[in-house]
Amino acid sequence: MIQTRTYDCSPTLNDTDVFNFCKTGYLMLESVVDDAINRRTTDYIDKNGHHSLLNEDWFIEAVFHNPQAAGAVRSLLGANFALPIKLPNHRVKCPMESQSWHRDGGSRYGPAVNHLQVFYYPQDTPPEMGPTEVLPGSHFFFSLQSWMGHYGTIRGAELTAAPAGSIFITAYSIWHRRSKSTAIGWRNMLKYIYWRMTPPQRDWISDPNFESGQPQNTKFQHPTHQQQHRNWFDAAEMYYWLCGSRSDFNRKVGHDHWPPGYPVPSWTPENYQNF
Repeated sequence: MIQTRTYDCSPTLNDTDVFNFCKTGYLMLESVVDDAINRRTTDYIDKNGHHSLLNEDWFIEAVFHNPQAAGAVRSLLGANFALPIKLPNHRVKCPMESQSWHRDGGSRYGPAVNHLQVFYYPQDTPPEMGPTEVLPGSHFFFSLQSWMGHYGTIRGAELTAAPAGSIFITAYSIWHRRSKSTAIGWRNMLKYIYWRMTPPQRDWISDPNFESGQPQNTKFQHPTHQQQHRNWFDAAEMYYWLCGSRSDFNRKVGHDHWPPGYPVPSWTPENYQNF
């Protein structure tokens, strides 16, 4: 039986960061792992493979406990979150054609954030090395696997090209794929999952003025491919789920211009005279 190990640290995300994660479904942290650890990880994989890295204290401390990455995970999954128990290496020999779009098995749909899917690049991974491509906002899409594979380039998709030591964190159900590589050589990309052990609550870095409206902090920068205004609804629902406050979601969304950019419905008191 695999023993569940937990970890706790201080949260590093604020309300705007959390809401941005709710909108896009991912967060990129560039160059947060030391170069010495990146080189040691790459050398270790070349000599021993990747599986036994789970037993290496230096790797756990530098990568799984990385202050910036673990702080973001703590913000989204709460205190004493569970550490990864598997560590696949998506190692490919470049050049290679792109992978089909997919979401990982077991994906669920809705506002709950109980798992985070995390990727670590121990080496420089420019576009030529075929970095993972993600579709922001797609963690809210319902689609069967058989309906996704035929898509090619999708407007608004983003390459996670990044320097060595970068970690990016995603909602488990986000659409992603390995992009086409044109360089020659091996690309390593370690992938692992953290999960929640405590009920959600708003205990990240709180900004009491956040909901009063900062449109520049909450504006969508990507095509969302969703029905009109559904993007705001879904993102706000996930945000309030993470706050542990469904009642606030029912009470606030669509009123008083929250979230910023979400239209106030015509039936609210301030527009009642329009009837």
